[in-house]
Parts: sequence; C-alpha cells; structure tokens
Amino acid sequence: MNLDTQPSDRETVRRHAREHIDEGAVTASYSADRNIVLQRLNEALATELVCILRYRRHHFMAKGIHSKSVADEFLAHSNEEQAHADQIAARIIQLGGAPEFNPDRLSALSHAEYVECNSLGEMIKENLVAERIAIDSYRSLIQSLGDADPTTRRMLESILAVEEEHADDMADLLQVVAD
Repeated sequence: MNLDTQPSDRETVRRHAREHIDEGAVTASYSADRNIVLQRLNEALATELVCILRYRRHHFMAKGIHSKSVADEFLAHSNEEQAHADQIAARIIQLGGAPEFNPDRLSALSHAEYVECNSLGEMIKENLVAERIAIDSYRSLIQSLGDADPTTRRMLESILAVEEEHADDMADLLQVVAD
C-alpha cells in the first residue's frame, strides 16, 4: 500500500466521503471506467438471462433414457444462472447503472446464443458451448478489471468458478449420453 496516496487524516477522509455523495458506493478512489464496466456487466447479465431461458427450455424438452437426470441438471444450472444474474444486476445498481432486462435487447447483448435443440445430446453440447463462452467472457472481464474494481472482480471470480463447474458437468453428461 502506498501511504503517500492515501488520505492521512480523519478530516480529509470525511471530506472525501461527503463529496459526490449521490454516487453511493462509488467513491473517488474507484479507478475503473464505470461506463465500460456497466456495459460489460449488462452483457454478462444478458448472457446469464439467455442461459437461464435455454436451460429451462432444455429442462422441459429433455427426452430419452437419460432425460430425468439430465433435465434435473439443466434445472439446477438454470437456478444457479439466475443467482448469477441477480448478483450482476445488484452490482450494476451499486455502480449507479441500470440492469438491462429488455427482452428485445437481450439476444443482441448476450455472448451466448439461445439454441433450442431437439435431442438430449444437442442440448448438452449447446449448453457446454455456452458455458465455455461464459468462461472466456468472465476471464476477459476479470483480467480487464485488474485491481481497478476489486468488488466486481471478486464477484465475477466466484461466478466464473461455478461456470467452470457447469462446463465440467456438461462434458460429463455428454459422455454419459454418448455411451
């Protein structure tokens, strides 16, 4: 920690806290480009929302010998993606932005695609592809944030860990269905 750049007395700290109070949790020490962070977070939110819808559809449309266990996995992943979307939307609000929930804009913002699929194998493959896209997208955003926004970075790192688990789950399911 560089002590030369830190406020050294209580009065300075108090004065800084009162400046731009309407910006809530975002203080003068926030060093990321907030507009870019908000844009990227809205892309992540759209990706999560598209994944929720795809997983839900696949949950209900799953048919075949392994369909019950695979459908249950799709539903569990959908619920976890919903938790991610909620975290991201809350962080967008903390940063003074507005989460994008407009259905007409979600597909354009999402990094992943909404693919319906007809067979269990196709569903699993498309979900694996989407998880791999999410993994790369989150890694890129985490790297670009660096130390400029540690709160967002930590949130994204925890989401990334779950997305990697999802990809492993889909890869394992693909082996079961292929066997």
